[in-house]
Amino acid sequence: KISAQDSTPLVLAGNRFYLRRYWQYEQDVRAGIEARLARGPRLEAALPAAAARAALDALFTPRSASAKGADWQKLACALAARSAFSIITGGPGTGKTTTVVKLLALLQTLALDPDGAGGRPLRIRLAAPTGKAAARLNESIAGAVERLPFDALAQRVDPAALRNAIPTVVTTLHRVLGTRPGSRRFRHDAGNPLPVDVLVIDEASMVDLEMMAAVLDALPSNARLILLGDKDQLASVEAGAVLGELCERARDGHYTEATRAWLEAATGERIDAAMLDAHGTPLDQAVAMLRESHRFASESGIGALAELVNAGDATGVAKIWTRGYADLARLICPAGDDAPLRALITDGVVNEEAGGGSAPAAQRRGYRHYLQTMRELRPDPGATPEALAKWASAVLQAHTQFQLLCALRRGTWGVEGLNRRVARLLQEDGLIDPLGDWYAGRPVLVTHNDYELGLMNGDIGIAFDLPVEAGAPPVLRVAFPSGDGAGGVKWVSPSRLQGVETVFALTVHKSQGSEFTHAALVLPDTYSPILTRELVYTGITRARTWFTLAVPEGRSVLERAVCARVQRASGLMAALFDEAR
Repeated sequence: KISAQDSTPLVLAGNRFYLRRYWQYEQDVRAGIEARLARGPRLEAALPAAAARAALDALFTPRSASAKGADWQKLACALAARSAFSIITGGPGTGKTTTVVKLLALLQTLALDPDGAGGRPLRIRLAAPTGKAAARLNESIAGAVERLPFDALAQRVDPAALRNAIPTVVTTLHRVLGTRPGSRRFRHDAGNPLPVDVLVIDEASMVDLEMMAAVLDALPSNARLILLGDKDQLASVEAGAVLGELCERARDGHYTEATRAWLEAATGERIDAAMLDAHGTPLDQAVAMLRESHRFASESGIGALAELVNAGDATGVAKIWTRGYADLARLICPAGDDAPLRALITDGVVNEEAGGGSAPAAQRRGYRHYLQTMRELRPDPGATPEALAKWASAVLQAHTQFQLLCALRRGTWGVEGLNRRVARLLQEDGLIDPLGDWYAGRPVLVTHNDYELGLMNGDIGIAFDLPVEAGAPPVLRVAFPSGDGAGGVKWVSPSRLQGVETVFALTVHKSQGSEFTHAALVLPDTYSPILTRELVYTGITRARTWFTLAVPEGRSVLERAVCARVQRASGLMAALFDEAR
């Protein structure tokens, strides 16, 4: 029998061979989840279905008669409200943020309801694995809170009190837990637990095993943990694919009849009988998968391509480029010919004969858009700080219109090679003037957290030549979004940025937590084991409106990548699923 008190550095558990500390992380995560799942029956007993139904009916408007299936956003709220541990998963545009905001409104309504046992608002923290993901959630969650139907809940709680009880500030997990310089440990742990009643973690697919163990260790035993994320995205680059494993059975539900009966009473929605399982595990009863994409319409090529990739349908993926989807394009890059790539990166233009979409090139946009915005909106010398901030904000927003993504870091088709190539092409077109390491228009990516500057790993900024005063040379500063959801800007001197890199090209891994109006994924000319279904899916779903696949001439590694899946050996869910297997 394996004991946590053993001192051996390696552990053999069944047919799995571990470093001891990772075996211990796995045990801790499993125990933490099981302890919270065990509280489910008590929470359900304390939450009458009638009370949940009244609040949920106020939060959700009735669905149209043409809507198909159950309202899974409403079901997810009810499912999470009855459990101390819950997961809301779904693809891009399925409404995870909207759902969790309504869930928080539900929980706070029940806590503040004077007719209930509450009266004190819940202490809620919102977190994300990276600064970029936190900034994006900051922007979207503030808007979701503003759209809440506070007046509809006025009969139960004071709308102003409810609004104030729902947080809109999102921070990184490292900040929530409290980092200790030079240590893997955090300030908050079992001996110094977090002062929270509810912790929400967005982009949870990026949370590795060690971080999840630290989160569960720091959470008070009576606190709720809510995970949001897309189970099909790339997992963390560190050990563990926690969210993917926890959501292994999400698509098919595996809800018990008792769960369906309670959910129907609490929501008025009925789960399809095909999703019932008399042997469903406690974990199954705490996982909800959102199934309706509000970003990709039924005629969306991006949505169709993402589904084909997820299904591992290499044949369907190979044929989709001939179907004339307006939001999809495939670019062939002949060896030694920069013209197709130049047209893509500068203006978003794709050779239609090579299997491109039909969207107007002016709408697709490339990097010319943000660089021209920088020039055209440049204030006069002596401009006010407000005018400079408005200029930078417009350029930063324009920069999100297009992003070049790639799978690898090294090589001609990796980040390093493409960054040099793109800079050269933009310089040849007179769009940038790189006279050194720093120049106006240079986009940079923060590669590690800098708490002194308030910059997080994954933040993207752009260098500006600030027109200080007439006759004086401009001052170079780097502008970053403030991350407060209000469109503010943070100016930083280049000399203070110790961990940044040029980011004309961005790896798919680094792009997680981001969205771009037009995303272009560049595949290498030879297959690499890093090219997997999850990576391709993640790259595709970074695109909001248009997606371009760029491939070297005569080489097709896409179909092989679609058939390859990330394989990670883990025993995390063995105990939680054993009864169902």
